[in-house]
Amino acid sequence: MISTDILIIGAGPVGLFTVFEAGLLKLRCHLVDSLGQPGGQLTEIYPKKPIYDIPGYPSVLAGELVDNLMEQIKPFNPGFTLGERAERLEKVGEKMYRLTTSRGTVIEAPVICIAGGLGCFEPRKPPIPNIERYEDRGVAYVIRDPEVYRDKRVLLAGGGDSALDWTIFLADVAREVTLVHRRDSFRGALDSVEKVHELAQAGRVNLITNAQAVGIVGTDEVQGVTVKHKTGEEVVVAVDDFVPLFGLSPKLGPIADWGLTIDKNAIEVDTRDYSTGVPGIYAIGDINTYPGKLKLILCGFHEGTLAVQSAFSYIYPDKKLSFKYTTVNGIEGLPKEEEATVTA
Repeated sequence: MISTDILIIGAGPVGLFTVFEAGLLKLRCHLVDSLGQPGGQLTEIYPKKPIYDIPGYPSVLAGELVDNLMEQIKPFNPGFTLGERAERLEKVGEKMYRLTTSRGTVIEAPVICIAGGLGCFEPRKPPIPNIERYEDRGVAYVIRDPEVYRDKRVLLAGGGDSALDWTIFLADVAREVTLVHRRDSFRGALDSVEKVHELAQAGRVNLITNAQAVGIVGTDEVQGVTVKHKTGEEVVVAVDDFVPLFGLSPKLGPIADWGLTIDKNAIEVDTRDYSTGVPGIYAIGDINTYPGKLKLILCGFHEGTLAVQSAFSYIYPDKKLSFKYTTVNGIEGLPKEEEATVTA
């Protein structure tokens, strides 16, 4: 059996950064994740995708951000149980929880911090007949490595940030990029929408709006996609790859049975410390919800920081917690010359 101070469910970027903040308070952490490696969606879905809203990084690849977070928490030596899903949670003492994973691993901790992102998720597939037949043969629902599309003809479908961002990125990678969206307005960031329109006007992207992908052409692999306009007209766009980006369908899985307050597949929290209302259980990152919630990595970092401050007081109610800047105290375990570069 594994014992720790804080059991973090989810080893995505928010869960990883929470290890750092807990380590500053000398709280030990153990992380559980159903994926086989740390990083969550950043590692599993888009490791090569650039992220632009991490402070101090004008641009950083998702996989690189995970590598940096892993390096940042190395001094605190967290434990990892990967490739196992958090299944059963039970109270075994006044301030002690016991978690059993899908493979029977047992972990005990006084504090549970749920940082499970979207929870268990699967891609939303378009209603195209026999689309499963073409999966891994020209159809993909996520882009893990954009180099797969180098010098190829790619058709993307969708109107959110992911579709817009990948259209912009692949314009410099693929031989031909087509974006199809059922409306003429997009749900993504205004800046991304403007960039896609600029690329379309420059002839670097084929933009088809008020239309949907309704069929796939090809015997053994994708050779084209049938696009139907609102007028009823259908055209076949010759492509090598079809990537419908309609988001993920989130499912909380066993977490939904833990007695927490759930609203539309998200856990309601108190924004003072991101506690769930169940003593000792917190929820941070995309898996929680509250008025004004923004599903940003940046916001998750903030939530994790406040959660561990509260967790310390929950575990040690008689100890006084005084806030200290890392620029003053440094970080235990780092060489002195490295401490000087660490900021609060």
